[in-house]
Amino acid sequence: MTKKIIATQPPLAIGPELRAFDPDDLAEVRLAFEAATPVSSRQGWRAKPEPDFAPMTVRSGWRPGELFVFAELTDADIFTRATGHHQRLWELGDTFEIFLQFAGQESYLELQVAPNNRRLQLRYPNPAAVERARALGSAGEFMVRGKTFRSRVWLRAKEAKWFVLAQIPARPACGKTRLRPGLEWRFSFSRYDYTRGRMAPVISSTSPHVQADFHRQPEWGVLRLVSSAHRTAILIQPNESIA
Repeated sequence: MTKKIIATQPPLAIGPELRAFDPDDLAEVRLAFEAATPVSSRQGWRAKPEPDFAPMTVRSGWRPGELFVFAELTDADIFTRATGHHQRLWELGDTFEIFLQFAGQESYLELQVAPNNRRLQLRYPNPAAVERARALGSAGEFMVRGKTFRSRVWLRAKEAKWFVLAQIPARPACGKTRLRPGLEWRFSFSRYDYTRGRMAPVISSTSPHVQADFHRQPEWGVLRLVSSAHRTAILIQPNESIA
């Protein structure tokens, strides 16, 4: 019996163990992530995407000491007004966001990257914490000042694209010193796509959110790590979950 594919369910992403690659070489990075499950952005809270919606595809992978996230963002007007780290990047221009919650934990990370490689790092102790931040109008108490992750950005304005590679060490990613096959996270990747002259950004997420709220965890997907032996055996298709 053929299993029913439900496109509106949260995605399952398979993150393979990556071979060694040069993180400063975009061509090498793209090749390294070939076996990773691509997940694509959407506007699940809308009947159909906004006219200015632009796609984003994200892949994940790992090596023993780090979790990697690689995003390709289509963008007709790549810009940000951010001038430093730890600023409210989502209010200052184009922003790529990573949400990660290690299996069994209440706390979760929110990591942001702007096109000029400025970063914002937040860790919420539990889902209720974001409501407190909204009520206060500040997430300052949840900001992580130390270097939680590294990132590399490539701008390709002529192609109307920019790319982000995030490298998240094992300790902040899951509290362990080394990653291994079988580890899982709840995840979501999102973006703020600003266009100069447009009043509001176009926002989207890889999660099928029924409301425009990226912190809605029941709609986040599952990211599962697999060994290098399974690189060529990944059969999960983008944005599909099996029911």
